[in-house]
Amino acid sequence: MKMKCYATGVQHIGIPTKDINTTTKFYEKLGFAAAFETINEGAKVIFFKLHNLVIEAYEADAEMTVGAIDHIAIDVIDVEQVYKEICAMEFNTLQDTIHFLPFWEKGVRFFTIKGPNEERIEFSQFL
Repeated sequence: MKMKCYATGVQHIGIPTKDINTTTKFYEKLGFAAAFETINEGAKVIFFKLHNLVIEAYEADAEMTVGAIDHIAIDVIDVEQVYKEICAMEFNTLQDTIHFLPFWEKGVRFFTIKGPNEERIEFSQFL
């Protein structure tokens, strides 16, 4: 697979938090602004943006340890094609399917795989 044909960069980095208010204050002090807020599966989710850097923070039973980043999302232009190629390479070890969430203006489609170090990698396409 030639990811360089489909990937356009890091879309966001997902960080779980036990305290969304403290997290909000922290990132706002660093210059980030809340770009999108929602509730997903009962948990508050905020996407913070600073120029082209986006961090997704969401309430969860977070471990609060070094390395607690939950996932890295790669922005792709054709999630269906990337999904086919990932499955053909047998990288879809989580047996995930393409999901839709009504985030942002028109929604987002994505799926997630697990990397060799137990990291989760999300392939995500804005609609």
